[in-house]
This record gives sequence, structure tokens and C-alpha cells, in this order.
Amino acid sequence: MAELNESSNKRLNSFIYDQQTKNLHSRLLRYMKAGYPIHLTGPTGTGKTSLALSLAKKRRRPVMLMHGNHELDNQDLIGGFTGYKSEKVIDHFVRSVYKKDESVSEEWKDGRLLEAVKHGYTLIYDEFTRSKATTNNIFLSILEEGVLPLYGSKETEPFYRVHPEFSVIFTSNPEEYAGVYKTQDALLDRLITIFVENKTTKQEASILSHKLGLNDRDANTITELISRLRKHSSGEHSAPTLRSSLMIGKIAIEEDIEIDGEDREFQQLCIDLLRAPMSRLLESDHPITTAKELIIQECKNIGN
Repeated sequence: MAELNESSNKRLNSFIYDQQTKNLHSRLLRYMKAGYPIHLTGPTGTGKTSLALSLAKKRRRPVMLMHGNHELDNQDLIGGFTGYKSEKVIDHFVRSVYKKDESVSEEWKDGRLLEAVKHGYTLIYDEFTRSKATTNNIFLSILEEGVLPLYGSKETEPFYRVHPEFSVIFTSNPEEYAGVYKTQDALLDRLITIFVENKTTKQEASILSHKLGLNDRDANTITELISRLRKHSSGEHSAPTLRSSLMIGKIAIEEDIEIDGEDREFQQLCIDLLRAPMSRLLESDHPITTAKELIIQECKNIGN
């Protein structure tokens, strides 16, 4: 049985259900029940994987989590021969006759995709566009014909029929992200693609309050700062995300730092966590210095 790791379970249990998310959940579950695969795409830090995990839990089926990467190949997905096993049989039935049979055979291990297809798991293929399009071609047969080709398995049947309860949820970042491959149209044509956008400042503050136990004032202070800094980004995908807000809030709580834009210790915390990503967004001869000055300025502007 496929199991989620501890990190995935934490993300699953801490998922926030506002009314908008509940409505989205309801629609996506209907699409999946009708037999269609889901594709969640959008900027990093928007909660795509958490949403996928939450959807998978609603199906009440075992969950397989698989991450895309450029080295993934058919052997990883379908399986491969991992070595050899030997069997030895000695026959002493007739006392005067000594009989010995020995055989050696290759050992096969199912890949993650084959395991999910066999047992009807809900497969979450996270950041699948980080895998090469040639690797992802195998999903065309699964989604169109309901079969998984068994390349290199030496089975008598050239394919394995997909379990009727098998379902797949894809997640991806936009194509302009580093390390992302262009997806073939033939695969995208078989998916229901949903764009997951950045949450509003109010929604992010609610998440901080829920996950970290912050009061409304402190949660709003952090999310307002992040929102202000995003406006200085020329590309939305590069702007600070909800993860930055959670990091600031968590450290502030653990180190007893007052969450106040005028507090110098809080300003320094924000500089340490945000200066590097902000410096990559700014067009300046001295981006690191400019980023620091900008963070201090926006800290002081909170509430104005």
C-alpha cells in the first residue's frame, strides 16, 4: 500500500478550506468521479500540491506521490530487473538416488506508476513538467486506451490494464520557470487544467492564523508586507510567496520577536529572509542594498 510521508501528511492535515476552496473541491471531485484526470497549474507557493493531496484524501483510496525530474524514465515508472534469484531443490526421496535441481531467474521490481495502476491508487504526479515530454508520453496510453505498456518486462502480455479505481492528479509550474519542459499538446488535451492563483492577502492571513496560531493583527502585518513587496516584482512567479509569510511568522513566534513593522528586530528578520529573493527582482546597480532598503521601507509603510 502506498503511504504519504510525514511531510505530506502535515500539509494534508493543515489544509485550509474557505468557501472558495470548498467550491473548487466539489467541482474537481465531480470531474474525477466522471473519470477525468486533473491538472493544477500556477505559480510556486500557491498550494497546488496541498490541494492535490486534499483531493486525493477525499477519494478514500491509497495515495502515491511521485515527483517529476529530468532523469525520470520508463524504468522508474514501469519497473525493471534489479538482480537475480536462485532456487535449489535436492531430492532425497529415493535413498540411493541423489537429485539436485538449480535454477536462476531475473528479479523484477514494479515501478511506482505500475504499482499505482495495478492497485487503483490515486497518483499525484507533482511538478510533472520537470520530466521530459518523452517520459510523460506513457500517460497517453493510460488516459486514452486504459492500458500501461510494459516496455522491457518480458511479460507475455505487452501491457497491463488500468485498475478502474486508478486516478491521477498532475501539478505544474508555468513554462517560464527554470527546469520546466514544454508539455505535449496531446497530453494536455486529455486533462482538465485548473489555474491556481495566489491567494488574496485576507486568505493568506487566515492561513497564517490557522497554521501558526497568530492573532489577526500579526497575521495581517506579515501578509501585508509580502503583498507590498510583490508589487515590486516584474514577474508574478518570482515574487515572495505564502511560504515566506509562514517562515517569518514561525521564526517570530519561536524567537519571541514582536511582529511590528517599526520593530528593528522584526525588520532584520524580514531582511534576512527576503533580501535574496527580492534582489533578483530589482533592476538596480546595487540590488542587494536596494532590496534591504525596500524591505525596511515597506515594513514602515504597513498600515498606511
